[in-house]
Amino acid sequence: MVRELLIATRSAGKLRELAPMLADLGFRVLNLEHAGIAAQPAEDGLEVFDTFEENALAKARWFAALSGGRPVIADDSGLAVDALGGHPGVRSKRWSGRDDLDGEELDALNNQLLIQRLQATAAAEPWSAQYVCAAACAWSGGELVVRGESRGEIVRTPRGAGGFGYDPHFLSHEFGRTFAETTREEKSRVSHRGRAVRALVARLLANNAFRGESAND
Repeated sequence: MVRELLIATRSAGKLRELAPMLADLGFRVLNLEHAGIAAQPAEDGLEVFDTFEENALAKARWFAALSGGRPVIADDSGLAVDALGGHPGVRSKRWSGRDDLDGEELDALNNQLLIQRLQATAAAEPWSAQYVCAAACAWSGGELVVRGESRGEIVRTPRGAGGFGYDPHFLSHEFGRTFAETTREEKSRVSHRGRAVRALVARLLANNAFRGESAND
């Protein structure tokens, strides 16, 4: 028996990380397109809370309801920079204020703003920071949310061509490289998202959360 999870994200970058991560943990994964859930304007109003946990749960609950109670995993993640008082935090994706952009164009503007803000502070380098991820699961029998974090620092000059978001500027303390310089497998071992997802899955399985909700392989 193979457990099935619907990944509730429209982000291509998140999907590239989450799908193989969950498959490696023994899940059959579906994305929103596979599930026939078309984009709706209401989705833009789901991430309005002040914590990663609340935002992740809001998405998981909403898409679980749309899918008829199918187990859904959602996450909310962001970058918290100490010299900026924890910003951009839960507003990481839309920090630049350009709601008309997405993908690489939006990432470029956000990264430009990040370095500009840091250069405008009196804080000396290295600029310490952490990536934070809250991963949530909602299903017909309940819900659960956990947090994962990865410590590092912000580098002034982008390095690497992989990853997405702020990865070219986030130097992992564990690797001594930016997340954009690591492979997917390397990043998943120490990333905020990898840690949150593994912790979430461990708790789900320990509590037999999907009892009676498996799919035949």
